[in-house]
Amino acid sequence: MELRQLQYFLKVAQKEHVTRAAEELHVAQSAVSRQIHQLEQELGVDLFMQKGRNLQLTPVGQLFCKRVDSILKELEHSVNEVHEFLDPERGEIRIGFPHSLGTHLIPTIVAEFRQHYPHVKFRFKQGSYPSLIKDVLSGEVDLTFISPFPENDEHVSGDIVMTEELFAILPQNHRLAGESEIRLEQLQKEKFVLFSQGYSLRPIVWQACLQAGFQPQIAFEGGETDTIRGLVAAGMGVSLLPEMAFYQTNPLQPAQVRVVEPAVTRTVGLIYRTDSKLPLVARSFRTFLISYFKARQNNTPVGS
Repeated sequence: MELRQLQYFLKVAQKEHVTRAAEELHVAQSAVSRQIHQLEQELGVDLFMQKGRNLQLTPVGQLFCKRVDSILKELEHSVNEVHEFLDPERGEIRIGFPHSLGTHLIPTIVAEFRQHYPHVKFRFKQGSYPSLIKDVLSGEVDLTFISPFPENDEHVSGDIVMTEELFAILPQNHRLAGESEIRLEQLQKEKFVLFSQGYSLRPIVWQACLQAGFQPQIAFEGGETDTIRGLVAAGMGVSLLPEMAFYQTNPLQPAQVRVVEPAVTRTVGLIYRTDSKLPLVARSFRTFLISYFKARQNNTPVGS
């Protein structure tokens, strides 16, 4: 059994198609088919079955795929450790984050970190709360920003790096758009534009509305901060978004108003798998991030 066979097998399993797998691997289709056939012969089982024009893993193929995926990730991790040992400043950091942090925060901190470690590479993965937790536990990412911070999850460790205020966003012509602050109950008759199920901001907004004495009426749901903000600006409803979501250049913008009763906040944490040792370069990045957010709280430059 060869490493190439396992790599080809995993790619076909992901793409469910030999041709698409071969294209991504930059090899001939016949080479992929031959390696899969040899692997099946060596194992004495069928790993795939035909389903229309696609290939589907057999039950034993699904079991084998989970093991192969884990083995190849561990091998990649080991190779990275060797490279980091030879040159700690040329490793790769695999980091996850929710969509709401992708517009401003992630580009800012990566740019600042690369001023100190210009040769470090990054691999990014965005996702919802459940998918980010899953990516950490599966080893898909080394670190992930998460909101809210999982206080009682024994499988992950980490730190709350900041607590962020959520603001009401309203159409520019809304009767409350010119106010400096409002009570959330003042929006109880409004239609809300909320994140879809699975996104962490949705339960935060929902619970705040319940605390204010009403259940929000949902007009639209979405999975992107830009979508929520744009629909509100277009007059489709109101919503609550963290302050970080207002870094943008789109000319069509909603009004932003502070909510005081109740004050609505979210915690943002940085987590990693409890039973896994972070790669050296990821540990350096984590140390940098802790200092970065402490400096933000104190309004002092990082490293001062």
